[in-house]
Amino acid sequence: MTIRKLRLGVNIDHVATIRNARGGPHPDPVRAAKVAADAGADGITAHLREDRRHISDDDIRRLKDEVELPLNLEMAATAEMLEIALATTPNAICLVPEKRAELTTEGGLDAAAHHAQLAPFIDEPRAAGIRVSLFIDPTQVQIAVAQALGADTVELHTGSYCEAVGSARAAELTRLQTAAREAHAHGLECHAGHGLSFETVGPVAAIGELTELNIGHFLIGEAIFGGLESSIRRMRALIDNARAEAHGRRSA
Repeated sequence: MTIRKLRLGVNIDHVATIRNARGGPHPDPVRAAKVAADAGADGITAHLREDRRHISDDDIRRLKDEVELPLNLEMAATAEMLEIALATTPNAICLVPEKRAELTTEGGLDAAAHHAQLAPFIDEPRAAGIRVSLFIDPTQVQIAVAQALGADTVELHTGSYCEAVGSARAAELTRLQTAAREAHAHGLECHAGHGLSFETVGPVAAIGELTELNIGHFLIGEAIFGGLESSIRRMRALIDNARAEAHGRRSA
């Protein structure tokens, strides 16, 4: 049986964070995206926030125009962001919760509580040929609502798994495994991401129903010590090895 490759999306937001700390054009997140492509990434992810704390509107336009890899635009479900998505037509958008004061995305989108408000942010992009994903916690109800809304994909929030230790981490991994199976049963493509590192990525990559992992902050942090290309290549190898080992166990 052929092993299905698990795609790696590299989030380049925090290259822009470093650039914005001093102003000017350096370091260029578009250059980082091109390095990621050469290092084995399958896609580029960028989160255009309301306050533009890292990625800018111009970055999104340049990523779409200058980088050959598919662009996944993370965005809040707001009229401004919908307008930008429809104007730039990324390959995909991922709807995420967004709070102005948060340092990073805190948990998944509550699609169950906000399904009526979310509907236009799924229908309009899909009509324009843009795939739509919902970034959700790994629960059955959120997956069912995503399917009912007509989303193409769900991205499972892996933050709780990455932050847990010991038996708590094992329990969180089980939640992810169960949710991935549930998403697959609902006909949804299933991705995962948030907080994944060299240490935590293997068990998640082994989940056969997943088709893509999105990883950013850790890779940019590791790039300080060993270079961006090296950090992505190592992550790519860990993902591929975990996938191959899991396939071998299932085939045995």
